Amino acid sequence: MKRLEHLFKQNQEWAENIKADNPDFFTNLAAQQTPEYLWIGCSDSRVPANQLTGLLPGDIFVHRNVANLVVHTDVNSLSVLQYAVDVLQVKHVIVCGHYGCGGILAAMRGETSGLIDNWLLNVQDVYDKYQSQVDAIEDDGARADYMCEINVAEQVTNLCKTSIIRDAWGRGQQVAVHGWIYSISDGLLRDLDLCIEKSTEVAGIHQTACDLAKPYLNK
Repeated sequence: MKRLEHLFKQNQEWAENIKADNPDFFTNLAAQQTPEYLWIGCSDSRVPANQLTGLLPGDIFVHRNVANLVVHTDVNSLSVLQYAVDVLQVKHVIVCGHYGCGGILAAMRGETSGLIDNWLLNVQDVYDKYQSQVDAIEDDGARADYMCEINVAEQVTNLCKTSIIRDAWGRGQQVAVHGWIYSISDGLLRDLDLCIEKSTEVAGIHQTACDLAKPYLNK
């Protein structure tokens, strides 16, 4: 089996370029980890958190899974969240979806691919909750885009309902939960107007998610 030597070469070149610009970069990076942000995004290889936000290694703590889901029984994502909030003391938790998400499209089409079908049942639950808004959109592409957006909204809701976030707010810790979406076609991030900083704001997420359908209804 080949050892992928080209990747090691590229890594060496990358490290040398970084040190040329900042000789102390890796020494300082190794000393501590103090990111201000936790990014919960999709596993899609076209959505790299550091690059598209223009942040360096050490600036953003990252968790990725198919369709950027926050599932209350997923110990993996909850462990990342707990470490980021309680230990690293991040100030912002960002859920970022993206248009054209394969997981969202597979769930919408009822495609079967094996084990992952169980994971994507969580996306089907989102569709069931917003079915009237989704089905009112006639254009297939617009309907898929809206599904990607409301999926983000639902994951923001799920995050805010975790004991980790609720406990942080309860003790007065400043942590905001954000809902964003990324367009692979133009490389731009979009704020979905979902920024939750306290428990009393969670109830408004559903209405914001419903309102996201309005621009698509005339397409």
